[in-house]
Formats: sequence, structure tokens, C-alpha cells
Amino acid sequence: MPPSVAPPVSSPSPSTSRRRTSASVVLRSVLEHGPVARSTIARLTGLSPASVTDYCSRFTELGLIRESELPRRSQGVGRPHVPVDLDATRFVVGGVHVAVPYTTVALLDLRGRVVAVRELRHDGAAGAGSGSDAGAVLARAADALAALLARSPRLRCLGVGFAAGGWVDRDSGIVVEHPLLGWHEVPVRDVLGARTGLPVHVDGHARALVNAERLFGRARGSRSVLQLFVGNVVDAAFATNDEVHHGPRSQAGTIAHLPVPGGTEPCACGRTGCLQAELSERTLCRRARRAGIVEGVNPMHVVAAAAAGDPVAARLLVERAGAVGRAVRLLLDVLNPETVVVTEVGVLHREDCLAALREGVGDDRAASVLPSSFPDSVLAVAGGSVALDVLYRDPLAASPEAI
Repeated sequence: MPPSVAPPVSSPSPSTSRRRTSASVVLRSVLEHGPVARSTIARLTGLSPASVTDYCSRFTELGLIRESELPRRSQGVGRPHVPVDLDATRFVVGGVHVAVPYTTVALLDLRGRVVAVRELRHDGAAGAGSGSDAGAVLARAADALAALLARSPRLRCLGVGFAAGGWVDRDSGIVVEHPLLGWHEVPVRDVLGARTGLPVHVDGHARALVNAERLFGRARGSRSVLQLFVGNVVDAAFATNDEVHHGPRSQAGTIAHLPVPGGTEPCACGRTGCLQAELSERTLCRRARRAGIVEGVNPMHVVAAAAAGDPVAARLLVERAGAVGRAVRLLLDVLNPETVVVTEVGVLHREDCLAALREGVGDDRAASVLPSSFPDSVLAVAGGSVALDVLYRDPLAASPEAI
């Protein structure tokens, strides 16, 4: 039986909730500050030294942490403090992210770092195609994950995280609707779980990324974070006080059809100027093809053309980034987060695009707007962070069989 992170238990007792919360803050203190002395964890968390020692003993038994090799002395005298740190050498989580043109399959360690990754192009020019292809896409992802694990036999997998755009219901593990993929009511958790034999956790990619930013990225410590994802799908996620807002059946963050003043792009919904229609990578690439800059639908080709000195490609990217900034400004007016993280191809790779984004936001809030912390691995991190978020919220649920 594979090691696992058990799914969250519904309606836990108050004592169970307190213990889960305490365990979570201890492990996250090790994540953020390790190597760190137990006494420091007690001071940071407000827990008693005895409680911290107990949790650290449990985590050591589970193989999640280990004592650092070099003990530290307090001001050079007295009994040395033996710091603890995450053991990032034993366990990984699997990550699966399904985008329109391809699926990203990865292994991530306990610090959210990508250990191995593979991209699987979807069949057909339109991406993954109709809903009937969903099973084949997931089967290929499961096989690719097994192959990555086979290459690293010393690593044990704690579970699999799945992320995608569209309407993804975390609780049921279902992709309810992804129009660009043609997916409707796809039982991702059941399909991947049956294929891998591992616990599978499912969420939308904007919510996955806001969790990754809180755990491993620049937004760690922010009291409220807005994540805006601008790819072929445009969506958002909002977290306050360490909780991501999901809404009924995980529909929060659906912003694809917000109207863009002056927008001209027709949308599949029948209107003109919807946010996703105006800002999607499909629109960017269509405009680039029309200008004779690139062929195909890969936005990185537009970035490459701009880097090679094409002024039209650069202008298209800068204009898009500025429009994203104006969209962020609207969301700032509504949600007023402390930090905004934007995942958008131009912003990730070009300083002029980041400047245009911040100009669109406005000088008063520009400093609070950041590019993604994972520019070279954003999709891999999105998938894996779904499982890592579960681990850090309930670390004592990690199976003892994983030792």
C-alpha cells in the first residue's frame, strides 16, 4: 500500500481541529525557518515547548523532518540546541496540470521545488479535445507520473495534486466544466486515484497557485493575497488569513466574463469584450499571426520574437500587460488585498511588461503587485501545490506506512 496523505476529515471535533491546527503551524514554521531550534518554534507559534517537542517527534517518526547535522549553542554556552529541518530527500508529491495544449506532470519535494517534470502534448490542434478524451488525457498523465517515480526509486510519493482552469470542484474532485477542453463533469479524483493507487487532491489552478505563493513564494506572510492567472483561461483566487475562498461548489474566482471597457473581441458567450476573450493567450497569438510575427498558438514564440528585437511583438506583449494591469486595478477596488500575484507570460519574462502591468494598476498600489514566484515552473508547481497544501494543513495525516 503506498504512503498517503489522507483527505481532510469532515466536521472534526474541536480538539481534533486544534491539534491539526497546531501541527500545521509547527510544520510550517520548520518550512519557513528551518533549520530551526524547537525553542524558536515554540516562541514563533506560541505553543508550549513540550507540545512543539511532541509534534516534532511525530514528524520525525513520519519522516517529514530530521535533526540538522550541526547543533547550535545558545550564545556559545549551555546545552547545544539541535535544530530541525524538513527532510526533503525522502518524499515527493505528484503534480498534474492540464492546460489547453498540453499536460504537465511533475514531482515536487516538500519545499515545493520541482524534482522532475514532463510535458505531454495533447492530440489534435484544438488541445485536449472533447470530453470523451478526458480519460485518455488522465491515463497518459498517470502513466507519465509512474514513469517519473520509477526513475527515482528512493523517493516515496505522498499523493497527487491536480490543477486545471475552468470550474473545478475541490470537494467532489470533479472538473465540472472546462469549455476550452470540452470537459464536463469529469471525475478526476476517481480516475487518477484508480490509475495511480494514490490519494488525489483536485483544485482550480488559480487557487493552487495562491496556495503555492503562501507556502513557498513571495506572498508568504501576507494577510490577504489575490492571484490572477492569465493564460488561455483567465481566472483568479483570493486568500485571507491563510484561507482560500472557494465559494459554493468551488465557483469563486470565475472572472472570465467580466466586461472590459472598450473591448472588441467576440466571446463564445455571445457578448463582446469579456476579460478572457480580450486577454487570453489565444487572442495574443491570433494578433501575432495576423501581424506576421509567428505561426501557431504558442505565446512563448511571441516572447522569443520580442526578445529578438521585433517591435510589434514587444508592443503586443506590453499592451496586453497594461490591460491586465487595468483588470487588476478593478479587482483591487473590490477586494483590496495586501498582495497581488500575476501569472502572465509577458510579465514573467520581460521588465517592460511588468512596468506596463504596474502602470495599469496605478502608482498608489503598484508596489503590491508581483509576478509569479515560479516563472520557470508555474504549471508544475500549480499541480503539486494542491497536494502540498493538504499536507501542510494536516501533516499528522501522513501515513505511518510512509516511514
